[in-house]
Amino acid sequence: MVRVLGQMATLVVLARLLPPAAFGLLAMIAAVGLVLDLLKDLGLSSATIQKPDLAHSQVSALFWINAAAGILLAVALVLAAPLLAAFYDQSELGPVTRWLALGFVLSGFTVQHWALLRRQMRFAAIAGLETVADYAGFAVAIALALAGKGYWALVVQRLVSPAVLMVGSWVICRWRPGRPASTGMRGLLHFGASVTGSGLATALARSFDQILIGWLWGPAVLGLYERTSRLLLLPVNTINAPVYAAGMPALSRLADQPERYRAMFRQIVQKLGLLTMPAFAVVAVAADWVVEILFGPSWLEAVPLAILFSVSATFLPVLLTMGLLYLTQDRTGEMLRATLIDSALCLAAIIAGLPWGAVGIAAALAIVGLVLRTPVAFWLATRRGPVSVADTWRAVAPPASAALAAAAAAWTARAFMSREVSVQAVTAVGAMALLAILLVLLAWPETRQDLRSGAYRAAILVRRRRAILEP
Repeated sequence: MVRVLGQMATLVVLARLLPPAAFGLLAMIAAVGLVLDLLKDLGLSSATIQKPDLAHSQVSALFWINAAAGILLAVALVLAAPLLAAFYDQSELGPVTRWLALGFVLSGFTVQHWALLRRQMRFAAIAGLETVADYAGFAVAIALALAGKGYWALVVQRLVSPAVLMVGSWVICRWRPGRPASTGMRGLLHFGASVTGSGLATALARSFDQILIGWLWGPAVLGLYERTSRLLLLPVNTINAPVYAAGMPALSRLADQPERYRAMFRQIVQKLGLLTMPAFAVVAVAADWVVEILFGPSWLEAVPLAILFSVSATFLPVLLTMGLLYLTQDRTGEMLRATLIDSALCLAAIIAGLPWGAVGIAAALAIVGLVLRTPVAFWLATRRGPVSVADTWRAVAPPASAALAAAAAAWTARAFMSREVSVQAVTAVGAMALLAILLVLLAWPETRQDLRSGAYRAAILVRRRRAILEP
């Protein structure tokens, strides 16, 4: 939570200090960097986490592969800097790209230490280190923005955070690389290759829209699109990272216990849905308030984008959990095929929405995501294994119905009040939405039981606290 609050605060502060074009300039490179980052990892961090038996020499081999990949990609990015600047017709991209290439070197030396920390389930250390790295980058970026350095504040931020992560992971994880293994690597590399293929397809789908927007309409429009998507999808990425970090090792250990595996996966999907779906449904209804409060009046052009990205954010967290089924059941080949299908749907949506500009692209992605991507992803992921497609839909039903009720309640509340944002209006809309969510959750037997259990535990804590305070 501390990390999310810091990310949101920095997002808001920087949006008020820097123009949309500054963010658009960095987004032009980030779209390419998203693909290169997967080539640096090569899926080997997932191999380290998932494989039950790993020798020190095998991890050492994976470390040196990741380190070499990071260095090679940095060199390639430096050489490609003039081409990127010419492609986007932005001369500032040349020096910016060369500096950002250093980030691949830093992260290449971090991948395996980070994977080992996740394998050991040292989640407190991981969360603490990520928070420190984020806050270090935030502090430097805000200081430079206040000093009038413009987009260079964002460049330095993208270098400070990975540098802190690299140093911190080496300090916390005492493992040190040695001589690499010469045997037993084929299976690990095959696993990593499948994961990388899936990741590349996903990265292409995620970055294709930003590449086209930056190329066709320049950094200002791309800045609006990228900042709005980041504002709404930041919680998705922040929440899904720990879900994967905790879910992968936990589900992997239950792979030979179908009933427990099925029950745990359903709990993961349902709890994640309850955490995200109703909240984003309300944000979609009150998107104009959200943009005005966080970014200020100068960003009001982003309101249609905020509505559409909020709709996408309602289904994305649950859709992304389908990857856990493939990874923990060692079905990476199937994951690659499913990801290619999902990416094809995303690319088709982007092309379909292109004639209507950035808003058209966001609308097409939201509609295709709800109507096609989510049902197809559920069906493909559950064709084999202990989890059925019916299990998945049953887990999603309570949060989805709560989201619809919350959106309806918020829309109704707004219809009877001024469109201007105020503390009273926000409080009233939030209260109506919360009441609607509670009523819907009480209607579902399993969520009703969860609410009772939560109330019971809360009552016990209150009694214990009173007993301690009483003389």
